[in-house]
Amino acid sequence: MPPPLEPHFGPYEKELFILFLIILGISILYRIITASKEEEQQKQETADFMKVLMILSSAVIKADRAVLSVELDYVRNFFKHQFGEEKTEQYIAMLKEMATEEYDLRIICTQARGYMNMAYRLQLLHYLFGVAYSDGEMNDAEYRQIYNIAYYLRIDTADFYSIKAMYMRTPTKDSNYTILEVQKDTTNDEIKRAYKRMAVKYHPDKVAHLGADVQKAANEKFQKINAAYEAVKRERGIT
Repeated sequence: MPPPLEPHFGPYEKELFILFLIILGISILYRIITASKEEEQQKQETADFMKVLMILSSAVIKADRAVLSVELDYVRNFFKHQFGEEKTEQYIAMLKEMATEEYDLRIICTQARGYMNMAYRLQLLHYLFGVAYSDGEMNDAEYRQIYNIAYYLRIDTADFYSIKAMYMRTPTKDSNYTILEVQKDTTNDEIKRAYKRMAVKYHPDKVAHLGADVQKAANEKFQKINAAYEAVKRERGIT
């Protein structure tokens, strides 16, 4: 039986091959460590987002001094899609407890600005409007509370009214312009540019790792932007 073949290395080739394997191993290890850190960071971001969401939700729910079951159901359904039935009930219990506490929303929102990018904050505002409108209408107390939260989160006024307009049951010509954050006398070219800006700003992928339910809500918001743009295009005959 012939002896097994052994690799033949020229001068320095063996050392270079070993060096290549070392570098390859370090590269693979670095990617594993980096991926692990990114996963942990995403988990922490999601946890932080949910904590702030619960505090601010409780503030909106009790703004009119009445905690309605329909509002709690809206929150419950959101968490159920995120965490499942068992954890949802734990979060709802925490939310009810938070509703009995008083929080300094300015401090909460200021801290949130430190680790939440604008896409997260806009999605948070969208969710709070959903809570307020879950019983079919938003009263003055809820409106003021959400307006203050948006101000503390440093969300632009145009973004505030844009998201609010998305919750109109029957969109109007004016609300379509508001959603796109433009005036009615804006030129067609400016409307096209505004739509592109909105499409980038509100793209669902920006909040993808916060969970499927958050991304679903972001996608619904994105569709309303598209619908508003299509309505304005039809109105103006834009091709």
